[in-house]
Amino acid sequence: MSAQAELGRRLVRAIERPLRSVFGTTNPGYHLGACAFFLFWIIAVTGIYVYAFFDTSVEGAYASVQRLTIEQWYVGGVMRSLHRYASDAFVVVMLLHLGRELLSGHFRGFRWFSWISGVPLIWLAYASGIGGYWLVWDQLAQFSIVATAEWLNWLPIGAGVIVRNFIGTVSDRFFSLLIFLHIGIPLLLLLGMWVHIQRISKAKTFPPRMLALGMLATLTFAALLRPAVSHPPANLAQVPMALNLDWYYLFIHPLQYATSPAALWAIAAVTTIWLAALPALGRSRRLPPAVVSTANCNGCGRCFADCPYAAVVLESRAFGKAGQKFATVLPDLCAGCGICAGACPSSTPFRSTDNLVSGIDMPVRTIASVRTELERELAGAALADRIVVFGCEYGADLQALTDANTTVIRLYCTGMLPPSFIEYALRMEATGVLITGCANGECEFRLGARWTEERIARVRTPRLRANVPGARVRIAWAGPGEEQLLRSELAQFRSSLTSEPTGAAARAKLTKRMGTRV
Repeated sequence: MSAQAELGRRLVRAIERPLRSVFGTTNPGYHLGACAFFLFWIIAVTGIYVYAFFDTSVEGAYASVQRLTIEQWYVGGVMRSLHRYASDAFVVVMLLHLGRELLSGHFRGFRWFSWISGVPLIWLAYASGIGGYWLVWDQLAQFSIVATAEWLNWLPIGAGVIVRNFIGTVSDRFFSLLIFLHIGIPLLLLLGMWVHIQRISKAKTFPPRMLALGMLATLTFAALLRPAVSHPPANLAQVPMALNLDWYYLFIHPLQYATSPAALWAIAAVTTIWLAALPALGRSRRLPPAVVSTANCNGCGRCFADCPYAAVVLESRAFGKAGQKFATVLPDLCAGCGICAGACPSSTPFRSTDNLVSGIDMPVRTIASVRTELERELAGAALADRIVVFGCEYGADLQALTDANTTVIRLYCTGMLPPSFIEYALRMEATGVLITGCANGECEFRLGARWTEERIARVRTPRLRANVPGARVRIAWAGPGEEQLLRSELAQFRSSLTSEPTGAAARAKLTKRMGTRV
């Protein structure tokens, strides 16, 4: 990882970890994408309500919004204000999500599609919000639409066409076009948001319940405390003077007048091109994609179900039983995390074969190499107080745990660990097994920590077998910079364990088998 990328991630952690101490796993920073979807639906529901009372004519638009705001303040006024504040919150969440992914370096490699598909959403979000202000047809709408027309008319294509719509009066026909755009653009935005998550398995489109309720309550409180109101009605014969701008959306107009339409186009174009080009700029470490051994794959679909990025598909076999399938990896989508290997039923160290080949595995860090390393570390060692630590490369520095009584096994992702390895380590006379990885809510590969917890809790296959004593297994999530926390967890775990040997016979059998292999 480059120094710049590491600096960005440290900044994200410095911002989010204080929030994590307050909110736990409901930390808003962990659910920005889901919050955006939730806010979109608030905007949609409130927008439909407002539209039901909206007069779509130029002459009646302003009066209908006023009636809704004043005469029906207890419902209509609140719905209008919710529509306004949820739209502002959508922009804030969108920009925070963009900044978090940018600083975390989540725009290269297998993530390129999600990043590229997110760039047009920025344009659509601003077009949706700015267009909404026009329909009120007050002085703020007049200022915004004239400024936008001047900006668009700087382009050599159709110069002056839009501005001519504001000479004299605005026709109902043109106003109907604005209404159509304000309905159509949000629909395109929703479609774009759906495309944005297509290469993410089990994408979160709804935040945790308490977070959702907290957001809704906050927006409702803001709507009651400071209701959204209109400016005086638009008058094309006058130039609006004192305006209360919504700086979340309308900042572009003062920027345009402070510079020029050409400068604003240049800023917008350069920013868009830079964001779109980011995946191709520089190099990032790319883990090798998973590989499938068709001879050892039974087509169970566990890897397909557990892959965080939809990189595994099931295909019918050309030969064999009718309807039998096998897994296939799409290399361009594969994150190289190894979560699929941890889900494979053939990834068990108890297989008697010396050449352990899993149905799906990582070409460099194979399940066989994990078994070999575990056996080498434990065979011949003094195991009276030995703890095996399985951890990932993106969590706390595991080097800080290595000592005479601790065996550290590093994986690409903790989700790569088949639960059977926990039982295997305990049968080899290890006193306990500690599993660690990215801090809770910060999993580099999204689902690695979640799947690991569910497998150990025996609610997801492959499950940790019931005969494994739970007191000898502990999970302690800790991210970079939390090494002291991890050492403390290890010390507490060690003190809770007994030093009574648990598998002398298994260890003797293991030593004998390793000698045969050599």
